[in-house]
Amino acid sequence: TLAVAQAGKSMVLLGDPQQLEQPIQGTHPPGTDVAALQHILGSHQTMPADAGLFLAETWRLCPEICNFTSEMFYEGRLAPRSGLNLQKITGPTSFAGSGLWIAPVIHEGNQNSSDEEVDTVVELVRQLTQPEVRWTDMYGNTNPLRLNDVLIVSPYNAQVYKLIQRLPGARIGTVDKFQGQEAPVVIYSMATSAPEDAPRGMEFLYSANRFNVATSRARCACILVANPRLFEPECRTPRQMRLANAFCRYLEVARESAAARYCTSDKVLAERTR
Repeated sequence: TLAVAQAGKSMVLLGDPQQLEQPIQGTHPPGTDVAALQHILGSHQTMPADAGLFLAETWRLCPEICNFTSEMFYEGRLAPRSGLNLQKITGPTSFAGSGLWIAPVIHEGNQNSSDEEVDTVVELVRQLTQPEVRWTDMYGNTNPLRLNDVLIVSPYNAQVYKLIQRLPGARIGTVDKFQGQEAPVVIYSMATSAPEDAPRGMEFLYSANRFNVATSRARCACILVANPRLFEPECRTPRQMRLANAFCRYLEVARESAAARYCTSDKVLAERTR
């Protein structure tokens, strides 16, 4: 950016510093490794009126997901475009409606992959893709919810590999891979059993940018598959508290919202025995 800036009298920067940056392989002097937009924003989450333009409407997120995303990542300034309130899931599923859900899965000693969470995700996909389950878009069009309408995401490649083995043909990948994509439903599998088990630490597992990207791919429903222990991190510094804040707030919203029913893994897996 610094090199290109010298080629003209002015420059327009486009981007979203609240999402993931592009990987940088080069080395830079101290201070120059900060993204240009992040440098302009400083301590702000969104662009101040005297510094640039903030695009305050989303064309993707239903109101329930938008409200969470706006509160946690965009200083309350993001709003859903007209018609997005029509987006919803209907049919014989625990996830009818729209919003945020939790599917807690208890497991021990898992670092970057979890067979228990894979089992739960497989059952979630089976339930969501039943012939009677449908989804409605922002224009009021209703269609069957297909496998391609479900985005399955995880922070870790090891978990992605296990999910691909069990769900061939599904849209499965890391958060980084799916930045810029969207789907009616997002399933986010955390895989780690506890914060202390995370191989890359809290900075990676609880990254606000990564969590923003993962949850905001969803148009109607976002389902977080995670061990309940991840919602009880032992934060020892203000930095760690800030990292865990969005994750714990997600749990609060999912429990409190009438549209986002709290779903236990027992309820989900019980569908197998019917």
